[in-house]
Amino acid sequence: MQFLNTFSKSRLSWLLLFGFIVFFELCALFFQHVMKLDPCVMCIYERVAMMGIAFAALFGLIAPQNTIIRWTALAAWGYGAYRGLELTREHVGYQFNPSPFATCDLFVQFPEWAPLNQWVPWMFEASGDCSKVVWSFLGQSMPQWLVVIFAANLVALAVIVIAQFFGKKEQNA
Repeated sequence: MQFLNTFSKSRLSWLLLFGFIVFFELCALFFQHVMKLDPCVMCIYERVAMMGIAFAALFGLIAPQNTIIRWTALAAWGYGAYRGLELTREHVGYQFNPSPFATCDLFVQFPEWAPLNQWVPWMFEASGDCSKVVWSFLGQSMPQWLVVIFAANLVALAVIVIAQFFGKKEQNA
């Protein structure tokens, strides 16, 4: 645990988290623009949750030795991963328990102060159907894989948070 405590205070740990998120975002863009799989509203919201984790990683990268910055970044990471898990579980429900009474929105709804779909439409505009399974790997749909990814983030975060309480012990002179 002491290793993880020390590692969480290094820029490398936050850079690795950021790198994983960039990889997943690039995969999403590959699916959208190369494989021509139109993202649905839930896909876009899941993309934003993933970006929340990326921003948390960048914040942690600023000064990981600083307790306030590190804990703020850990909290932001947790919030992004938790919201992502909630969204992906809902998305899986749309795919595998279809109901005319439980459907996703037709259009993304961002706050007026951050209309991401207008600012960067190639990344945040939705045109797909939330209930269709358009891709699968090893028998799991894309939202099911995202459940795994967001849950893994929460597990990794839990371990790192626990490690925060196992710092180096002071040695008497």
